[in-house]
Amino acid sequence: MNLFEKQETAIKVDGVTVRTSGTKPVGGLNLLDEARNVLKLEIDALEATRQSLDSRFEITISLIETAHKAGRKLIFMGVGKNVFIARKIAATFNSTGVPSLFMDCVSALHGDLGVCQAGDVALLFSNSGESDELLAVVPSLKRLGVLAIGVTKSPTSRLAKAGDHVLTYAVPTEACPLNLAPTASTTTALALGDALAMVFLKKRGFKAEDFAKYHPSGMLGKTLLLRVTDVMRDRTKMAVVGQNAKVIDAVNLITDRKTGLAVVVDENGKLLGAFSDGDFRRLVLQSENPLQENIVDHMTRTPKTIQSEMMAVEAVRKFEAHKINQLIVVDEFCCPVGLVDGQDLPRLKLV
Repeated sequence: MNLFEKQETAIKVDGVTVRTSGTKPVGGLNLLDEARNVLKLEIDALEATRQSLDSRFEITISLIETAHKAGRKLIFMGVGKNVFIARKIAATFNSTGVPSLFMDCVSALHGDLGVCQAGDVALLFSNSGESDELLAVVPSLKRLGVLAIGVTKSPTSRLAKAGDHVLTYAVPTEACPLNLAPTASTTTALALGDALAMVFLKKRGFKAEDFAKYHPSGMLGKTLLLRVTDVMRDRTKMAVVGQNAKVIDAVNLITDRKTGLAVVVDENGKLLGAFSDGDFRRLVLQSENPLQENIVDHMTRTPKTIQSEMMAVEAVRKFEAHKINQLIVVDEFCCPVGLVDGQDLPRLKLV
């Protein structure tokens, strides 16, 4: 028996109609509707939690802040699927400069509690609040002076009562059709953990530069850490001419330095303008002897510039906004000190 029947679907991608072949189970089960229902149930849980937030969230932030200012750490624990939620939230706090770790409940009772210090804060994730593994750890945490916060949907659970504080979330129903598999509950727990991390980040005035300290590798590090001085060609690789120069002087330097732009400066070394390949091509069409023309008569008087200490990502934004190929780097006195060439950006993996 054929359990599936062919179904052709037409969708539009960037205004172009694309026909796709798929299968639809006989019996009427609509896969897309089922998927949308799962997402809807998880969204409902998030919305219910958003609406239910109260002073307990504010108290949790305050407890985290007190521990952080005292040089203490956050300890995250969970059982089952909440293991992965706790690990992720610990990683998020670490990435924002808040020392955190994940601790396995069983390992905690067999020596791992040795990393705990009085004044640490432990956040214990359990949807039901009845996880025996977590409950077994709470007395030991308290003896060590670690503040225990239960994170659960049940404010009357044993975990809520055993801990020093409780932070609750709301889950009307799991997205699992049997209402058994952790789905909406883990999504909500994760989102609530993210809310704690992001609100505390904002409260501390944490900036992109601070974030970059903990992400020195990969694209994120390049985007946030590199400054213009790190990516520019220095002045020795630039074509720099004085205001009395002829066009031929600029062309010779452009050729020698293998660049597409000559920078024109005054007697004090301040930027007057720029003479590009495009300027030269336009001049050739206008003049019978273009190489002997005065460069100041044909330069661009307001070239795009950037300060040397700005972040490299700002240079990328200027390239994109102004559709240019070169960007002159200047110091605080408007004297050219370097050049950012668009051809270098792909090599630096900034675009």
